[in-house]
Amino acid sequence: MDFAIMSDSAILGAIGDRLKQERLNQDITQTTLAEKSAVGRIVVQRSEAGKGCSLRSFIRLLRTLGKLDHLDALLPETGVSPIELARLSGKRRKEASGKRGRPPLRSRQP
Repeated sequence: MDFAIMSDSAILGAIGDRLKQERLNQDITQTTLAEKSAVGRIVVQRSEAGKGCSLRSFIRLLRTLGKLDHLDALLPETGVSPIELARLSGKRRKEASGKRGRPPLRSRQP
């Protein structure tokens, strides 16, 4: 599935379908999943319907389904590039400068 060409709504729908299929594969009802995840049943229903949920609720659902370890594949730790490390002389970067690839912000005139 090529998520890059999909709309946000389509991606939410695909994620919801996958959550539902995993729940069904594990033979868990929506009510049981909600109770074990400490979320409301409506959260499970809305998530499976592709209407989304909070990130906290999503993490709770994944944890209950035993799929939390798959988040590492979604957003792996990247670390600091060797060039950036040399430039910073061992200091770890804490903020983005916002200068890369974007025009500067204009200040508002009163």
